[in-house]
Amino acid sequence: MAVINLVTKFLPYVDEMFTTESKTSLLTNKDFEFDGAKTVKVYKVSTAEMSDYDRDGSSGNQSRYGVIQGLDATTEEFTLSKDRSFTFAIDKLDENETGGVLKASTALSRQLREKVIPEVDTHTYSKMCTGAGIKPTAVELTKENICTEILKANTALDNAEVPENGRIIVVTPDTYLLIKQCKDIIMETDIGNDLRLKGVVAMIDGALVVKVPATRLPKKFGFMVAHPCATVSPTKLSEYKVHEDAPGISGSLVEGRIAYDSFVLENKAKAIYYQATV
Repeated sequence: MAVINLVTKFLPYVDEMFTTESKTSLLTNKDFEFDGAKTVKVYKVSTAEMSDYDRDGSSGNQSRYGVIQGLDATTEEFTLSKDRSFTFAIDKLDENETGGVLKASTALSRQLREKVIPEVDTHTYSKMCTGAGIKPTAVELTKENICTEILKANTALDNAEVPENGRIIVVTPDTYLLIKQCKDIIMETDIGNDLRLKGVVAMIDGALVVKVPATRLPKKFGFMVAHPCATVSPTKLSEYKVHEDAPGISGSLVEGRIAYDSFVLENKAKAIYYQATV
């Protein structure tokens, strides 16, 4: 019997991992400027209590407006804790002999999609859930109670005087499935293309709904309703470089560094409602 060596063909195609774009820009703000400093202090100023005006001066107070009070001006401190980096090299012959799939530019984009963005997202969501000012008792979410639980969340934010405009509901794919199965929820899905590009999938009770992979969220995450005023997410440094024929390397050297963090403001913590599951 003849021996035939069959041809093995390698295609210039990479089996890429599925990745999800970040949606944290909808949930956070960048109000603080960290340039030139690693730590930022923010003032919290108290207010005076109201009292009845002493029209006839019979109270004996120093002022008819009431007892003169002083105002407190305390600070809360925020220090960047994340200074992360990566590096890898691509040999010139490896790039040439793999049909061009090992290119520095595409490898860098892949690194950002699969490593950098998920890490930053995970840190941000963790800080928000930990710092949430409203954390009800963990419950088992079902298609029968999901509507009530979301309405309770919005009601809690209403009572905390959180702005109604701009609220975001963060759900896992499993929670979103419960929402779609719930007959009591009227979900608006006619969302503008600009919001869809940012990850918005619907609107419930006046709040935008974004769906986030469970892998980027804390364990036992049910849903979160948050206003972006509560969380500051600065990125002090974000640089990514490709060096061609760097010393000691025949090919491309890729380097990246990102310094970032997320902070929940104490006076705005009640603008985050985090519902955990059992």
